[in-house]
Amino acid sequence: MYTLVTGAAGFIGSNLVKALNERGVRKIIAVDNLTRSDKFRNLVDCDIADYLDKEEFLDRLVGGDFDGDVDAILHQGACSDTLESDGRYMMENNYRYSLAILDWCLDQEVPLLYASSAATYGGGRAFREERPLEAPLNVYGYSKFLFDQIVRQRLAASGSFSSQVVGFRYFNVYGPRESHKERMASVAFHHYRQFRSDGKVKLFDGCDGYAAGEQRRDFVYVGDVTRVNLHFLDHPEKSGIFNVGTGRAQTFNELAAASVNGCRALFGDEPLPLAQLVAQGLIEYIPFPAELRGKYQSFTEADLSKLRKAGYDAPFATLEEAVPQYVEWLNTHG
Repeated sequence: MYTLVTGAAGFIGSNLVKALNERGVRKIIAVDNLTRSDKFRNLVDCDIADYLDKEEFLDRLVGGDFDGDVDAILHQGACSDTLESDGRYMMENNYRYSLAILDWCLDQEVPLLYASSAATYGGGRAFREERPLEAPLNVYGYSKFLFDQIVRQRLAASGSFSSQVVGFRYFNVYGPRESHKERMASVAFHHYRQFRSDGKVKLFDGCDGYAAGEQRRDFVYVGDVTRVNLHFLDHPEKSGIFNVGTGRAQTFNELAAASVNGCRALFGDEPLPLAQLVAQGLIEYIPFPAELRGKYQSFTEADLSKLRKAGYDAPFATLEEAVPQYVEWLNTHG
């Protein structure tokens, strides 16, 4: 039996493949969009059984090639560009693709763990897995929202699934193996690149009633994200849609300070408080981009009540704990 990971060469997908390897799982079918061939680098230190293009995979899935031979699908494949304006591409890639996998998993009674997103909530202030709180601001968020709705409708119609179906609403994930995402990589990644090239980190000036750099997001380390996935993989009796964040909003100022001090530590320099980092020009504020107004989440904070009730009780790393580890990883891996 194989474990199948879509988006396997991407950010979260490749971290899941590595985490499965660390458990001794080697029979992994990795699926990705092979038109972006450079992403193979994320799998170089991983062991897999096969590597398929998503179009070939979907044809073979529908054609019955995998019937009776898959023990779980971890579906991470999606276009995650929140500025993508091609709605047809976004819906085909994120919604129709996911729907075909859902249909197959329910028919074959194979567990499906899939990536949703906190973008489903839009610009709200409450982040609970409830329909009235969901109002995506872009077509990316809508594509994730729409698939979540189908999962809910199927569950409501049947009362229970024939096999496990779990959606993870990822908040702002950062960590190793994301460099291929380029402009869509995490803010932590861009802070590292900025500081190493320019000697400073740039943050947006105030907006939406927040002072400069005081916009707040729920930043979650990718190592915690993989642990949540594996927890549910170990508990196939649990289904539903769950937030995956830390449950703790932190400011961009805090993230920048952790990033800069992490970089300074590489050279043996002592950490500095935010005020000194700003005073020394190591953190700089720039005007808020006009094109992001009305499309930007200035505050996110996962409500973890449902996740905790489902039995996941492990702590989540703070920026101060995880960002220095990530900086060291980036420095080691170029």
